[in-house]
Amino acid sequence: MRDDDHHPLGATPREGSTTFRVWAPHAEAVSVVGSFNDWAADAAPMARLADGTWQADVEGAKPGDQYRFLLQTPQGKLCRIDPRAHEVTNSVGNGVIRDPSHEWHSEAFELPPSNELVIYEMHIGTFHRASEDTPGTFADAIEKLDHLRRLGVNTIQIMPAMEFAGDVSWGYNPAHIFAIESAYGGADGFKDFVEAAHSIGFAVILDVVYNHFGPSDLDLWKFDGWSENNKGGIYFYNDWRSETPWGDTRPDYGRTEVRDFIKDNALFWLDEYHLDGLRFDMTLYIRNVRGDEDDRGDSLEEGWGLLRWINNEVRERFPGRLTIAEDLRNQASITAPDGAGFGVQWCSEFVHPVREVLLQHRDEYRQMGTLAHALEHHYNGDPYQRVIYTESHDEVANGKARIPHEIAGDDAHDWAAQKRSTLGAALLLTAPGIPMLFQGQEFLEGGWFRDTVPLDWDQAEGFHGITRLYRDMIRLRLNRGGVTGGLSGRGLAIHRIDEGQKLIAYHRWDQGGPGDDVVVVINAHHQPREAYRLGFPQAGRWKLRLNTDWQGYSDAFGNFTSHDVEAVEYEHDGLRFSAELAIGPYTALVFSQEP
Repeated sequence: MRDDDHHPLGATPREGSTTFRVWAPHAEAVSVVGSFNDWAADAAPMARLADGTWQADVEGAKPGDQYRFLLQTPQGKLCRIDPRAHEVTNSVGNGVIRDPSHEWHSEAFELPPSNELVIYEMHIGTFHRASEDTPGTFADAIEKLDHLRRLGVNTIQIMPAMEFAGDVSWGYNPAHIFAIESAYGGADGFKDFVEAAHSIGFAVILDVVYNHFGPSDLDLWKFDGWSENNKGGIYFYNDWRSETPWGDTRPDYGRTEVRDFIKDNALFWLDEYHLDGLRFDMTLYIRNVRGDEDDRGDSLEEGWGLLRWINNEVRERFPGRLTIAEDLRNQASITAPDGAGFGVQWCSEFVHPVREVLLQHRDEYRQMGTLAHALEHHYNGDPYQRVIYTESHDEVANGKARIPHEIAGDDAHDWAAQKRSTLGAALLLTAPGIPMLFQGQEFLEGGWFRDTVPLDWDQAEGFHGITRLYRDMIRLRLNRGGVTGGLSGRGLAIHRIDEGQKLIAYHRWDQGGPGDDVVVVINAHHQPREAYRLGFPQAGRWKLRLNTDWQGYSDAFGNFTSHDVEAVEYEHDGLRFSAELAIGPYTALVFSQEP
């Protein structure tokens, strides 16, 4: 059974009535109960169709009315929320009929090319709260968009906002995947957020969860009464394949109706909410049961096929939109056109090596070759098939914390914490790949991520210099000054890996030449380096565009004197030209030539 434009599943309002349709193949009878018929069990019986769906056109049912489906089954009466409800009163409440029309005021938005994206991961419930007693809302988040505009990011990735159990959650426990979390402001609030974001130049990507549902407040569980092995019924695997790290609730990717349910949901977000992309949570557990890739019996071929199908549909129906996989198993096939077909994937080969180096307390054990690996990694020959980051919701929780906290505990003012965390930011924003920041990273938010603790916006003022450092790096990354075009190019050549001095230097370029070529120098030692000779790709003056030790970024920084350099014909590092430079402790320098 597949939907069509005339009789889609769910509630479709029409002139003077609403058509309801639900898949419940094992039910003996189904009716619609709601505020439009005083919740009377026999007022709106549904007709059974040949494919196991039930349908009724109910006069007087209109947008804003609440409803449920009442199922007669061999297991007794079941009162269920519509699996395709586009709005619910709460996770255990009622479905709400929605008017699908919305007057969009922002002009058509186009996602920037992948090499020009800078992503900001946001959790609506904690990003900004108008009240300490309630989770943040989309309206609250809109109030802080100007902060992100000044910061310079251009893409906001929203952690899951599908209706989940309760009002406080990371979002990775979806109860109703077609409905927006009511505590965040619901469907209208999300559309207002998307429109506000688009109007000032932000793309919006939503994190979606298809590797499991729930596991709590889950009306899909034994939806029409039927199940096997005391498993979940028609929407879930009913054998060992149901097991996931988050509960016994893996959808049955081999069942046509469930495949349609998930595929339609992915397309729904792009169509109904004008989103610019989707980030798929932990695809490893869509393509495998227990994540054991060495065991062919653990593989879920139908899950792999579902991912390919969704990505093909997105490319055909929504060209220019981006799909992101969190797979974290370093598989090039995830982003290969003849593989799963995702546009990009989160890169574990960047975050883990870089954090290993930054969090190493003893300089002599810090390995520059590890940084080189993180910089050079790619998928299918394209570094922009990867999202790179040093902090994310996973990397700063579950026993791990923000980088400053890992270095110095609760003392965000600690010199080493500030220096090494911003050194990581410099690596992130000068490396090939799509950089992503986690909310609050730009003002040294400390501790670890908790869905009960909002960002401390006082720190945005207290560490405004650090925020400026991030802003300046993003400006260079996106070539806002017209002199660092290579930072959004694909070219990378690491010409110095100095394990003794703990220094690494690399050349970035797109087309090459003045205004394009960029040289980045990283000192990962607590001592400065003076009169340090380094190879450069061209002769002439190389202007210093960024010195992360500048005291304007933090009173704790040393303002170590680094200057423009003059590259002369003196072979070094395998390059024809070289220059002497000075670099401060735990510092990054960025050089380029005038165009």
